[in-house]
Amino acid sequence: MSTQFGERYRRSAYLEEEKPYMLPLPVSAFEPAVWSVSKVANDYLVTDGRNKYSVPYNLIGERVDIRVTKTTVEVFYHGSRVASHRRLQTRQRDPLVKREHMPPEHQKYLTYNADEFSRWAMSVGPMTEKVAEHFLKSGKAAEQGYKACAGLTKLEQRYGKQRLEVACGKTLAYSTTPSLRTIASILKNDLDKPDKTESQLSQSKANSYGITRGAAYFRKGGDR
Repeated sequence: MSTQFGERYRRSAYLEEEKPYMLPLPVSAFEPAVWSVSKVANDYLVTDGRNKYSVPYNLIGERVDIRVTKTTVEVFYHGSRVASHRRLQTRQRDPLVKREHMPPEHQKYLTYNADEFSRWAMSVGPMTEKVAEHFLKSGKAAEQGYKACAGLTKLEQRYGKQRLEVACGKTLAYSTTPSLRTIASILKNDLDKPDKTESQLSQSKANSYGITRGAAYFRKGGDR
């Protein structure tokens, strides 16, 4: 009888005193994690030591806490979780980036594709087509090629198809690895225009012979 009484007492104590404070068991089993602190770089990426993962771009320059488990990479800012990724199990060349973490100007590159840029470049001319093809194939990531081609389209809007085609041709005449900066510089300085180019070449040729003074200079007696 004493044993039964003891059991009833313990159950009664549990129901009246302990049960209201009991919490449900975690949905998932405990998983060990490694924590670290990192400053978010300009590419809005953090690393688990092997691969890189995105965080919201507005956290660039901020210090965040990174929690890494066997399957997950989580990022916390001031105690709030701001990013969560499945952890990549093998080393990858490209980072794991979520679209919502990207600034608007980067998100727009996701809507681009190589075929559209190729068709546009073909409509401008063969030199522009070659430059666009180089941009699309030489970048480490597709977004790099898209960004360069988007820059070409802006130059076309500003200077026109004809001038862009000439500038691309001049760039390819001097280098097999054209750059957007070179093409923009040619257009900005009017080096795509024949008269401008000839004038600069003539000036360069004259300078190669040193400083020359005409007869009028000496009739005035030269420097005094």
